[in-house]
Amino acid sequence: MSAELISILVLVVVFVVATTRSINMGVLAFAAAFGVGTLVAGMDAKGIFEGFPGDLFVVLVGVTFLFAIARANGTTDWLVHAAIRVVGGRIALIPWVMFVITAALTAIGAVSPAAVAIVAPIALGFAAQHDISPLLMGAMVVHGAQAGGFSPISIYGSIVNGIVARENLAGSEVVLFLASFLVNLVIALIVFVVFGGLKLVRTRVPATLATTSGGPGAAKALTAAQEEGADETDEAPRLTPVRLATLVSLAALVVGALAFGLDVGFTAITLAVLLSVVWPDTSKRAINEITWPTVLLICGVLTYVGVLQEMGTIDYAGNAVGNVGIPLIAALLLCYIGAIVSAFASSVGIMGALIPLAVPFLAQGSIGPIGMIAALAVASTVVDVSPFSTNGALVLANARDVDRDRFFRQLLVYGGVIVAAAPAAVWLLLIVPGFG
Repeated sequence: MSAELISILVLVVVFVVATTRSINMGVLAFAAAFGVGTLVAGMDAKGIFEGFPGDLFVVLVGVTFLFAIARANGTTDWLVHAAIRVVGGRIALIPWVMFVITAALTAIGAVSPAAVAIVAPIALGFAAQHDISPLLMGAMVVHGAQAGGFSPISIYGSIVNGIVARENLAGSEVVLFLASFLVNLVIALIVFVVFGGLKLVRTRVPATLATTSGGPGAAKALTAAQEEGADETDEAPRLTPVRLATLVSLAALVVGALAFGLDVGFTAITLAVLLSVVWPDTSKRAINEITWPTVLLICGVLTYVGVLQEMGTIDYAGNAVGNVGIPLIAALLLCYIGAIVSAFASSVGIMGALIPLAVPFLAQGSIGPIGMIAALAVASTVVDVSPFSTNGALVLANARDVDRDRFFRQLLVYGGVIVAAAPAAVWLLLIVPGFG
């Protein structure tokens, strides 16, 4: 058996073990990088460490730290309340409020599961109180998170754009972001119509909706605000100094990255440090809420991908895909591989592995890299409504007043429909027009 084939089989084992044994894929990938690198490729530790994505590590830590501060001091809770007040309590607009909020949270740097964890308890609690389909509300939250997930300063966007830059591929941050946003928006529109959203148009609720009934995320935010000295006797959280400063920091991150080209990771860490100096108690809580499992996962997977690149496995696998003979069919297969694996495993993990594997295939020139990368990214994340994914599991866990087994089956069927339809749709929209 060739060294390249052994390294691919080890990658498959990493995905299978991570899925079936609930072990962080990053830990497995680090171990695989060491084992394959030393025993199969003859690399030393220094050579293996060259694949460690230091730039993405800074982005992941910096952005999630800043967002954790926003969550700990109640800024995200204030944003939810403000959005609900804007729509004047129109119940048909509430699912769209949840869509927009989760999209905004991921667009400014929240990891998708973190955004869903904040909004899902509120959204599904509201659904239970007002007889809204939990599948409708849950899908709006998840697709909202994925809609904003590929902004230039988001975690997903930073990961994909970083990989594209490292592989010297032609990429477009705008195309990537808009492709994900529009695909998820269209799916959300279909879900809204199919699952009873139009029936809600004539119903209203009081605009002063207490988010503290939403679940653990809201409760934590309220506790944090109280510890910072805020008076939270009213239903709606107030715009305290710490929350105003956090909002300004989030805006500064967006402006600094987009208008002045500042590094997202270093800018986020600097802003988080400034907030920490003024409000140290919030910082102490937030540092523990950095999504270390996600940091470990993506850094581990990309380190192993670095080993694969060094030993020639990427070229080997890419040429194998290219040998299918029909470039468009090969591109479609890659999209389906990303969707199927991601429905049962980590989206960031599969993106970190799939895009480098497509490099030799893209080098042939018949498939446009911008459309292909966008299609792979969307196909690998839009399926996160699956109950086996983190986002789908969060929706299932936070559903109230439902038959949980029945709701699980509904999520499973819905996730299956997305897995079957989305890769073909993005292939048709993003890859086929650029063929030739």
